[in-house]
Amino acid sequence: MNRKPELLAPAGALEQLETAVRFGADAVYLGAQRFGLRAYAGNFDAGALRDGVCFAHGHGVKVYVTVNAFLYDDDLDAAADTLRAVDGAGADAVIVSDYAAAELARRVAPRLALHISTQANTLNTPSCLHWRSLGASRIVLARELSLARIGQMRRQLPQDLCLEAFVHGAMCASYSGRCVLSNYLTGRDANQGGCAQPCRWRYALVEEKRPGQYLPVFQDDQGTYLYSANDLCMIRHLGELIRAGVGSFKIEGRMKTPYYVATVVGAYRRALDQYMENPNAPFDEGLYREVLCASHRPFSTGFYFGAPDSPPGEGGYEQSAVFVASVLAYDETTRCALVQQRNRFFDGETLTLLSPGAAVNFTVCGLETQDGQRVSAAPHPQQILRLHDAPPMHKGDFIRRSRAEKRG
Repeated sequence: MNRKPELLAPAGALEQLETAVRFGADAVYLGAQRFGLRAYAGNFDAGALRDGVCFAHGHGVKVYVTVNAFLYDDDLDAAADTLRAVDGAGADAVIVSDYAAAELARRVAPRLALHISTQANTLNTPSCLHWRSLGASRIVLARELSLARIGQMRRQLPQDLCLEAFVHGAMCASYSGRCVLSNYLTGRDANQGGCAQPCRWRYALVEEKRPGQYLPVFQDDQGTYLYSANDLCMIRHLGELIRAGVGSFKIEGRMKTPYYVATVVGAYRRALDQYMENPNAPFDEGLYREVLCASHRPFSTGFYFGAPDSPPGEGGYEQSAVFVASVLAYDETTRCALVQQRNRFFDGETLTLLSPGAAVNFTVCGLETQDGQRVSAAPHPQQILRLHDAPPMHKGDFIRRSRAEKRG
């Protein structure tokens, strides 16, 4: 159990894939155009998939593609075509949850490693061994397992079967995501990638003899979200995951922005590297504060230590920082950075540069438009600006502001 676990990052589109690779992912997972469970992510057509695989492999990063929708008979031919396309693009593995998809993958794309999705609800050793007998090399464990149970399973399983587990991101109110609430309320099938996330909606109470009279249920001034599970965050507990035998740490978020991917992947990369270098060193709380900078619901450790440590329904998103600009280019000679504005910021204020491996504060010391006009603020969405006397930075870095520093 001393081997360094894989850090597995989400990639909803090519920009997120490139960001995940830059910020330290060992592997990325993504969806093709059909049969993934994030139908409303950017996803990858055939050309983008080839480009993504080429970029990732060029940096020593693996690519896993989700084909984890549950299939009807009339889906099978198209699913087989998708699997052939994934194989042809050079991906490393396919993630499935349906037995038919596993069988198709073995038949039409035998080169691809077979990973079993968390949607398969794998909770025990015999189930793991059954999937292995069908050719699986990895099980993405059901999210309802505790660390103690994972450790018990690991001790009974062959070492060539990798156990993957989620360490960060959104949790589903239903069992490992096997939900029909979206189907019932909206007609969008969650198990084929169309989830409308009704568990995140705000609900009220109605008495049957008083139709139209909605009685609010208050938890705080934002109301109560009865079914909305808190987000998972295990960055403080990577050592316990390693000791339990988890071989791949999965970050949820194929619907998330490149800034989110950079923030979370970068923090987990540093935390994992620090732990592997010195397992006895105290956890760097700065890395927990780092993940707070990305948009999230209240954090929880899920089921890892038994029952969830906090109830669902605590409300919407929060974050301790605001993404204000992305870096397009940097001239080392003139120390001038070209950036694209995403939120308003000002000349003279202190911002934070987020780069792979570090987050560094700096002061804006000269702000001008692309045509050379000096300005005191960046007010226009996606405006291209120059920052003078800027610290070293690279294309693909991000600039943010602490919420405590907000001006104007």
